[in-house]
This record gives sequence, C-alpha cells and structure tokens, in this order.
Amino acid sequence: MASRTKKPKSNPFAFLIQGIGIGLVILSFIILARLFQDPLTHEITYAVSKVKEEEILNPPNTDFAIVIEKIGASASIVKSVDPYNSQIYQRALRDGVAHAKGTRLPGEGGNIFIFAHSSADLLTAERYNSVFYLMHHLVDGDVIKVWKDGVEHDYTVREKLFVAPSDLKYLTAKSNSEQLTLMTCWPPGTTIKRLIIIAELI
Repeated sequence: MASRTKKPKSNPFAFLIQGIGIGLVILSFIILARLFQDPLTHEITYAVSKVKEEEILNPPNTDFAIVIEKIGASASIVKSVDPYNSQIYQRALRDGVAHAKGTRLPGEGGNIFIFAHSSADLLTAERYNSVFYLMHHLVDGDVIKVWKDGVEHDYTVREKLFVAPSDLKYLTAKSNSEQLTLMTCWPPGTTIKRLIIIAELI
C-alpha cells in the first residue's frame, strides 16, 4: 500500500508577515520618492521664477519679519527663541523663523542671529517652516530685508559658509557693526551641516 505524502500546512502568519513586508517596501519607495520630488520641485520652481520678472514680496507683518526676494522667502520672525532647547525652537518654527535669544535686534548693532529649517519633504514640510530651503542660492550682494517695529532694515550678503553642526561661534559672534546671520541645515532636509549666511547693514 503506497504511503501518502502529507502536504505541509499553510501558516497564516507567514502570509501576514509577507504582506506587511511588501507594504513596508512600497511605503519606503513612496517616502523616498517624495523626499526627492519635493526638493526637485522647489529647485525647478526657483529656476523658472528667475526667467520671470522678480516680484516684490511683502512681509507678513512689520512688527518682526524677514523678506528675501531672490528666493521668494517671506516669514514672521519669532523673537528671543532659545536655540539650545529643541522643544522650544521646534514649536516656534511652526509660526515662522526664529530669532536666537541673547543675540541683538535690528537697530541695536551687533550680531542678529535668525534660524529656520531647510526641510521641504513629506516628513517635515507640514510641521515646520521651511522658508530658508533655497538659501544656498544667495550670493554676495543679495539683499535681505528685516522689519522691526515698523522700520525696514536692509542687509547685503557678504559671506556664505558651510559648517559643522557643532560650530557655534556664529551664534555667539560679537560684531562692532550691525550684522545679520542666517542659519539653516544643509543639505536641505538633513542635519549633516549648517549653512550660514552673513550679511551687513546697508
């Protein structure tokens, strides 16, 4: 009498695990596509806008705000934000860019330090302000406008630097003349380095 070969029992958990695995792979591809698509879209939009006549941007308010027409940036500035406390500055960056606590204000002389995220991706764009995303396009001579208490202060870019995240000397820098220091992360959407723009009062 011939022996019958038993068929192995199917494991329903194996199908579930395979399904979850396939789902995670698909989700990863979607996230990666967005991470690359959004920065590319921003760059293309920037390149196209350069062909058109530059439009004059208005500040969202004149109490404390920044406008950089070259990169289409216009945002409120949140005053006196602790740059060492992640919970505090992450919350502030939902409302605009942040003025570092302990640094000077426009019209006071010295170093004014303003920072913001550079992210423009699926994971952070909805949560944080990313108006400094195109800041790497700034070059010597470009104009940055800051409004404080109804007064416009104009600064011209004189230096662009890429530094390590641990390099804090630009935050604590002392200056005999009034200067504006802007900081964001570099490359956009990462925290590998910091992009620093230093501008002087015109």
